[in-house]
Amino acid sequence: MSKKLIVAIDGPAGSGKSTSAKLVAQQLGYLYVDSGAMYRAVTFLAIRKNVLNNNVEIIKLAEETEIDLKFADGKTYVFTNGENITDYIRSAAVNENVSIVSKIYGVRKPLVEKQKAMSNINCGIVMEGRDISTVVFPNADVKIFLTASIEKRAERRVKEYNEKGIGVDVNEIKQNISQRDKLDTTRELSPLLKAKDAIEIDTSKVTIEEQVEKILKIVKETADKRNNKKKL
Repeated sequence: MSKKLIVAIDGPAGSGKSTSAKLVAQQLGYLYVDSGAMYRAVTFLAIRKNVLNNNVEIIKLAEETEIDLKFADGKTYVFTNGENITDYIRSAAVNENVSIVSKIYGVRKPLVEKQKAMSNINCGIVMEGRDISTVVFPNADVKIFLTASIEKRAERRVKEYNEKGIGVDVNEIKQNISQRDKLDTTRELSPLLKAKDAIEIDTSKVTIEEQVEKILKIVKETADKRNNKKKL
């Protein structure tokens, strides 16, 4: 594929966005960007500074904190003002509060601007999140919307925690995911929704390998169409 594309992958928590996006980016040699990690970073800092109930302070964190994402060895490393906070942004406390922080306009505005600026980088991009194909890159070359049953998504989350040696209750995880879905889909600013021209893939009964294969096929077909148009 000669033309470097922008690939936007959206979907709810546990739908397989992160894993699929990472692998697709690796296969294509593209830059992988986990937009959600940026919101998690701000949420973690708000918890650390004990300002979760103070929107003014949270917005200040989003505006003034330097957030750097570095992808290496299959993992996204998150730095805030030079500090590696990667191991802290996936905690249960962050999971419970990230959707609340994400809906604050003063938080989304600076972070979306930073995400949009990445399109100026001279390389292909695979960015995943909840509003990538609708707000960040509405003109993305490829738009994918991943979904899955809440049972399957909860199962994946439990597995993630167990692999880290953390025991969790599946029903509690289901409740948390359900609450996050409600907050993400009903917020006024940049709600989670499927773009009209996005291709939906239900990941409930397919393997990660199959998900990646489906997305790569769509990307290849899009690139081929672009190349053929140029030849005409």
